[in-house]
Amino acid sequence: MDTILRQFGPWDVLDIVLVALILYRLLLILKGTKAAQMLIGLALLLAVSIVARRLNLLTLDWLLQSFWSYIVIALIVIFQPEIRRTLAKMGEASFLRKFATAEELKSIEEIVRATVSLANRKMGGLIVIERETELKDFIEIGIPLDARVSKEILLSIFNPTSPIHDGAAIIRGNRIAAAGCFLPITLTTGLRKALGTRHRAALGITEETDAISIVVSEETGAISIGMNGRLTEQLDMTTLRQVLTEASTSKKAEKK
Repeated sequence: MDTILRQFGPWDVLDIVLVALILYRLLLILKGTKAAQMLIGLALLLAVSIVARRLNLLTLDWLLQSFWSYIVIALIVIFQPEIRRTLAKMGEASFLRKFATAEELKSIEEIVRATVSLANRKMGGLIVIERETELKDFIEIGIPLDARVSKEILLSIFNPTSPIHDGAAIIRGNRIAAAGCFLPITLTTGLRKALGTRHRAALGITEETDAISIVVSEETGAISIGMNGRLTEQLDMTTLRQVLTEASTSKKAEKK
């Protein structure tokens, strides 16, 4: 034991820390996806393989060993979407992230302009911005768009004649992932009675996730924003822009 400890140097510590960080990031990316369920299945197969070898179950052991021979190819085929997404996120986490600042600010400006236009026209709207917690369950319920964030598209979504104007538009990164999405309704009794379902949905999504919600009242045109289970009302353009910019900055700081 003493010999092993003497050979254990600072580079070994760095090696272990790097591997732990890589595994941790991979688990975060796979969390909540079908790939995570498949990994659990593979872990069970590995456990059965070990038991079969210990109990000398030759036929079962042979079958499982044959399976493991092709496991690398199988993993690439099965986890192709997750591998692609992982590589994309690695690129986002690298030095290339600093070049995305202008694009993020442009998206924030489009959201602010669209929100103010909705308020001026007294058109109800609900915009949800995804952060660390994935909103894929809510996105799958809505109408997929995958469109670049723009004032014009957001206004068309919440036009009263649009069949999806009652739902929420969910923004992921610099794209409008989906519209017409249904969100959980908060059960809190702290909201004013004058606030309707749209405001309760805006608050409900922030109680269950770290998302940011922006809601425009159809009756008054007032702008409200939901964050961390709290709803702040009567925002103007400057305050809304400031809140969204600070939230984007804090998100990047947390990732670093």
